[in-house]
Amino acid sequence: MSQFVTTSQVHAVVGEIRRQQVMDIVRGAVFVGALLLAWVTLRPFEDLSTMQIGDVTTGNEVMTYAAFGGLAVLAVALAMHDNIQGLKTLLSPAFVLFTGWLCLTVVLSFDPSTSIRRFTLSACVVAVAAALPLLAKSQTEMMRWFSTATLALLAICYLGILLAPHLSIHQATDLQEPQLAGNWRGSFGHKNMAAAMMAMLLFLGIYLIRAGGWIAGVAVVGLSSLFLFYSAGKSSFSLCFAVLLLTSLTSVVRSFWPRAVMLLTPLLLLNLLSVGTVMSESLAEIAKLLPLDSSFTGRLDIWTFAVQSLQGRLATGYGFASFWGSSAIQNLPEGKEWAAYASHSHNGYLDSTLGMGLPGLLLLMAAIVVKPLRDFQGTDEGGNNGPLAMVFLRIWLFGLYLSSMESFFLDRADPLWFTFLVAMFGLHYLARFRARA
Repeated sequence: MSQFVTTSQVHAVVGEIRRQQVMDIVRGAVFVGALLLAWVTLRPFEDLSTMQIGDVTTGNEVMTYAAFGGLAVLAVALAMHDNIQGLKTLLSPAFVLFTGWLCLTVVLSFDPSTSIRRFTLSACVVAVAAALPLLAKSQTEMMRWFSTATLALLAICYLGILLAPHLSIHQATDLQEPQLAGNWRGSFGHKNMAAAMMAMLLFLGIYLIRAGGWIAGVAVVGLSSLFLFYSAGKSSFSLCFAVLLLTSLTSVVRSFWPRAVMLLTPLLLLNLLSVGTVMSESLAEIAKLLPLDSSFTGRLDIWTFAVQSLQGRLATGYGFASFWGSSAIQNLPEGKEWAAYASHSHNGYLDSTLGMGLPGLLLLMAAIVVKPLRDFQGTDEGGNNGPLAMVFLRIWLFGLYLSSMESFFLDRADPLWFTFLVAMFGLHYLARFRARA
């Protein structure tokens, strides 16, 4: 056997190394770029002093479709190159049945053109989120990419506070909610969105510390906590601490059903004592006894309107994302004119039912509530329950709780929805594959 290496073999090895380096850069760029595209959007720092009632947009629609469409193709192609088996596991009964029902609601939609357009972007966003966790070859690589993206978002938000406070802090000149003057919102359109994102970044910061990225982790925890405080997002602030407490108890409560009761009981109570109060007088009386505003700042009217509108279409709903802001809302009685300008009902479960009917809600619960919890249980029992699994659990649980007060489920490229999806798919993969150190 020859003991010498030919020049062509050396060139081949060098070429392979360079190709791998290029691929590593591309994978990292797609991961970080997708997160920043979803988090910052193509239309950050909106001027709320010129935004009229009824301006319900998600940014530059054409460019957003193009960006997520291109990212979907690239991210899925990269994932298929090294982890096609991971993508195949997505053909689970819960995901397949839910996707099938979504497609049916598009066909039966009250406004098919709107449903098709919005479903297209939603599908691209889901594809990107499903592929992202498969791009990292190791936990160290994923930690590095998460730290880069989170620090970049925080830098953008804080630079906005310093350099353009009129576009990153709510002002008294805001046309819709001047009473929020002084609350930080960063690059986001509202302080509630900013607060929720900062809570998710706080979870990521804790993950970075536990995974060994001390400097980046401490920076993320400190900066996100400060921003969360100044955004004055009371709901996100409270839910953040509740999630940290409950998920910490999973190290003590190890069986599935006790865990399910512990983690999902607050979700049930949040919905019963909010939307449930417009459907049951008994629940409304109980809610009045609580030392807090169970209407979450006057949302009873919009919940009542949504529930009444749903009564005639419980089987199929109005079609995917085709109720608010569509021709489904017409001939409004006096005093209900505001409904024509509303973009959601401030409850993700109620909005999901409006779009997909009760069967769609049940399939949604199976796909994004029950299945991820079982995935975490499988991850834990399989010995794959490190810091990565915990941060995915916290983001997922926070999203479930927050959706009792906000509405971002299936909302195209919404930053909260995208982050929630990445965590949900992350739990799915960790339950089936060992994460490399």
